[in-house]
Amino acid sequence: MCGIVGAVAERNITAILLEGLKRLEYRGYDSAGVAVFTNDEKLERMRRPGKVSELERALDAEPLLGRLGIAHTRWATHGAPCERNAHPHFSGDLAVVHNGIIENYEALREQLKALGYVFTSDTDTEVIAHLLSHKLKDLADLTVALKATVKELHGAYGLAVISAKQPDRLVAARSGSPLVIGLGLGENFLASDQLALRQVTDRFMYLEEGDIAEIRRDSVQIWDLNGKDVEREVVQYRDGAEAADKGEFRHYMLKEIHEQPAVVQRTLEGRLSQNQVLVQAFGPQAAELFAKVRNVQIVACGTSYHAGMVARYWLEELAGIPCQVEVASEFRYRKVVVQPDSLFVTISQSGETADTLAALRNAKELGFLASLAICNVGISSLVRESDLTLLTQAGREIGVASTKAFTTQLVGLLLLTLSLGQVRGTLGEGVEAKLVEELRRLPARLGEALAMDNTVEKIAELFAEKNHTLFLGRGAQFPVAMEGALKLKEISYIHAEAYPAGELKHGPLALVDNDMPVVTVAPNNELLEKLKSNLQEVRARGGQLIVFADEKAGMTNGEGTHVVHMPHIHDILSPILYTIPLQLLSYYVAVLKGTDVDQPRNLAKSVTVE
Repeated sequence: MCGIVGAVAERNITAILLEGLKRLEYRGYDSAGVAVFTNDEKLERMRRPGKVSELERALDAEPLLGRLGIAHTRWATHGAPCERNAHPHFSGDLAVVHNGIIENYEALREQLKALGYVFTSDTDTEVIAHLLSHKLKDLADLTVALKATVKELHGAYGLAVISAKQPDRLVAARSGSPLVIGLGLGENFLASDQLALRQVTDRFMYLEEGDIAEIRRDSVQIWDLNGKDVEREVVQYRDGAEAADKGEFRHYMLKEIHEQPAVVQRTLEGRLSQNQVLVQAFGPQAAELFAKVRNVQIVACGTSYHAGMVARYWLEELAGIPCQVEVASEFRYRKVVVQPDSLFVTISQSGETADTLAALRNAKELGFLASLAICNVGISSLVRESDLTLLTQAGREIGVASTKAFTTQLVGLLLLTLSLGQVRGTLGEGVEAKLVEELRRLPARLGEALAMDNTVEKIAELFAEKNHTLFLGRGAQFPVAMEGALKLKEISYIHAEAYPAGELKHGPLALVDNDMPVVTVAPNNELLEKLKSNLQEVRARGGQLIVFADEKAGMTNGEGTHVVHMPHIHDILSPILYTIPLQLLSYYVAVLKGTDVDQPRNLAKSVTVE
């Protein structure tokens, strides 16, 4: 994801901009640039493809010194990664940086060409620069002109603009792509992530959807979506980088479980329009490639493999595309028959998983249509070596047992499913709009699930003296059950297995007794009644049931049955929601067992060897 940094101060701000870009490198990018209103009262820029270090070397050779500037790291969506497509983009005496995607840029581009504007890049961002420049001909004030400009933009954007004619301010706009203002003494800053500004301030104001901001050295003014002058809360961080601090939580794992509403929101930002997924979020060639896809092959390991298994249900049900999912360590060592026009999808938290990387490299020799990585680390090998990428925005995950990385992977895979269905025209009428609406509500639903923390902690007491557990699920909930079993065994060292609930009578039922808790996920879907029948088989053998059930499923507590009622959610999104209580359950069982929750024995965070 692209990164924005801006500053207006009484001191030279170039070093601040560069440091901000370095702190955003984790997001992934392919070029970097800076524009500064220099001490010579000129608007000048420097852009370089590649890493921020390349830009830094160029600025060491040809310094740009000034008190007003903007900077950017770009992840290509329109146009190849090269210097002419790198941000900032100029139009006359103004410079623009932009995160997001402008859906109607082609129509605006043609209109602006007809007005005599010359385009020097392939980006959608240059449209914004020329449109704003055109508005300034009639609206002399930069802030007023920006308000008029954004009314014509469709899509997602976080914008920062400076002008040589009005060098006392930096103006910004947010719609679907986050922006935060950093407050200093006699200086103020802007960024797409507060981490970029922690070296200069600990006080921040977060812009809300539709906000326009005018940032001067000694003042900040904000207008909301309706043009009303508003104030936003000032948040102060008093300690170091939050990702490395457990804060109020006993363990990193619990902190990361509770971060999931926020990181899911970040993963969605800039990737949704009013009723569609923005396909370009996967890369500039995504729409063209997706139109050719007839099959999908997913390869991953561990938790990421479970995410891929959920995605298979989505891809076949929603997009109508056949999908195979395989463990990377198996895929790389067998003879593979590649189906025609197959998209090769890898999933990894770190992007350095040895088996997954080897599978990707092997796939390049096998004739796949293209490769796509779903990953949390933008500078990883997996991202660099894939044709297309969707970066999750989970942030740094310190606990070895993956939690927030898993849920953001699921969100990314659902975005992929909807994008493929959209481009290929295989989604049912109104399906995408409905699911986009549900995705916007998802962070709040996850928050509701996390509110059951105390209830799950009490349920965990049932496992204090247990050594074995079964997890059951049906349909897309079966991989969720597998993930629940994996979490429990990883951090509590309790032996746990997962089965499709319908498989009980084909063997696992022999294990069920009073010493074998059976954990089940039960959303209110077409398989609910069959699942209830399976659970009766457990109770008839004296098994202890722990059921996480939809509040509308009609399930109640009884002898040997403990029901935790879950918020109702659209069935497609239920695997994401039902993951939360299983993570909490594993955590509290591990605490009761006294294990090392964040660093379980024999495991590593990133498996970079076979």
